[in-house]
Amino acid sequence: MNKVAQRPAGDMTMPVIDDCWNRIGVRGDGSCKKLAQHIDCRNCPVHARAAAELLDRLQVDQMTDGWSEHAEPAQEQRTDLSSWLLFRIGEEWLALPTALLEEITELRGIHGLPHRKNAVVLGITNIRGALVTCVSLAAMLGIVADGTAAARQELLRRMLIVRRNGQTTAFTADEVHGTLRVAVSEQQPVPTTLTRAAGHFTYAVIQWNGHSVGLLDQELLFHTLDRSLA
Repeated sequence: MNKVAQRPAGDMTMPVIDDCWNRIGVRGDGSCKKLAQHIDCRNCPVHARAAAELLDRLQVDQMTDGWSEHAEPAQEQRTDLSSWLLFRIGEEWLALPTALLEEITELRGIHGLPHRKNAVVLGITNIRGALVTCVSLAAMLGIVADGTAAARQELLRRMLIVRRNGQTTAFTADEVHGTLRVAVSEQQPVPTTLTRAAGHFTYAVIQWNGHSVGLLDQELLFHTLDRSLA
């Protein structure tokens, strides 16, 4: 089961993702030998690597409409860019450094923890045979879900698996857009009018496609998560 199909030598076009799950996997003829081990293609590392590669491939010019019009020349930006994963919870667009991302997967079942009353810690979920703590960023950031919108956009929802300091954590996003490369010059101070918890965990904002995107302070965010898990 190959991840990519290589183009002829000398062709600088990006390699094509081999969507083997549609050919020999559960959506194809089921002939893949790895199905006996993984049962479903979504449990296979090849599927995860393909998803990560697609995410990495997103080009800056596809992702930056509305926030790069006043950007500095590309040559100057190359030493001043950081990569962020852009996602939405409720009506809030947020971003975390892509270096934290382990995997983006479809929603998984979450098993609550008995005798634990914590709005942030939802329970545990199974990610490739490993039990991972699942948390609610919505609860932590004080974001109220729109029930109507959630039902209408259920197909967009994804589970994000992040890893920091050896600890793996999962949370649900209502939509994942992809990666952004952000220059320091594009980062704006957090508005003083943003008094909700989301503002407390946001250290800067950028403008993207008519939306204000909060760049989350990973140190503060994960410190608070650690306290919730204690």
